[in-house]
Amino acid sequence: MNELKMESSTTQYIVIRLGKEQYGIDIKNIDNIVRMQHITRVPKVAEYLKGVINLRGEVIPVMSLRLKMNLSVDEITKSTRIIILKFEQGAIGVMVDEVKEVITLDHAQIDKVTYDNKEDKVNYLSGVGKTADGLISILDLNVVVSERENA
Repeated sequence: MNELKMESSTTQYIVIRLGKEQYGIDIKNIDNIVRMQHITRVPKVAEYLKGVINLRGEVIPVMSLRLKMNLSVDEITKSTRIIILKFEQGAIGVMVDEVKEVITLDHAQIDKVTYDNKEDKVNYLSGVGKTADGLISILDLNVVVSERENA
C-alpha cells in the first residue's frame, strides 16, 4: 500500500522544445508521436491551426504550439514532430520543434504558477518543474487546445 502512495506522487512528462525553451506535457494525454508529414490546409480557421493529417485512417487536426503561444513561426526541421493528444472530445496533433526525453517529477519538484489575471491573458502553464538540468514549464493542455486565443 505504501508503494502505491509513493508512485501516485510522481508524474511522467514528455519534455519538448519550442525555440530555446523546454516544456513538459503530461504523458497521460499523449497517444502517439509521429514525424512531420504533409498537413492538408483547411480554409477559414485560426492561423495556429495548420490543417489536418491522416493518421492510420483517422483525420486529426494539427495546431502549431508556437503560433498558439504567440511565438515565432514554425521552422520545420528533421527534429520536428507532431504529438497526438487524446481528450474526451477527440484527438488533436500539436507541432513541436523536438521531443527530447521522458522525465518523472515528484509533485514537490513542481511549483504552481499563479498570475494576476487582471488583463484577461490566457495562461498556458500549470506549473514549473525543477530538474537537475534546469526548469521545465509544464503545459496546461486543456487551456492550450481550447479555442480561446491569447489577447
